[in-house]
Amino acid sequence: MGSVFQPDYAGEGIAQTSPNRLYGVAAYGDVKFNRWVQIEAEGRWLKFNQYLGINETNYLVGPRVPIGTFRKFTPYGKFLVGMGGGSFLTGHSFVMSYGGGVDYRLSGRFMARGDFEYQQWQVTPTLWPYGVSVGISYRVFGPH
Repeated sequence: MGSVFQPDYAGEGIAQTSPNRLYGVAAYGDVKFNRWVQIEAEGRWLKFNQYLGINETNYLVGPRVPIGTFRKFTPYGKFLVGMGGGSFLTGHSFVMSYGGGVDYRLSGRFMARGDFEYQQWQVTPTLWPYGVSVGISYRVFGPH
């Protein structure tokens, strides 16, 4: 996936909305146990368009809940937790992510995805980055 995020960090210890955006790549995997029980894991590396040397990365996992399937569209909601890091941290931060999006079936194995996330980073001061991602997935297991 490709991602565009507002990092909620302006540099020099200031948490605020910045006019600059970070761009990067992301990868995700979904495991579907049944219609309502699904787990998603994702990693995101926002390293492009850095300003003041600021970048962000995160690794998250949690439940994903599909709302329904309407023709080829499947909207979903998700709540992920994990770790985040950036050039402005000396270590890592606990991250909670609230989001959702829609999957569009291109074929039996390929899907396109549009996704929005609103994150909460447990640092002082608390950061609230948000952004969108788009990409394509390939189904490895399951019916065609």
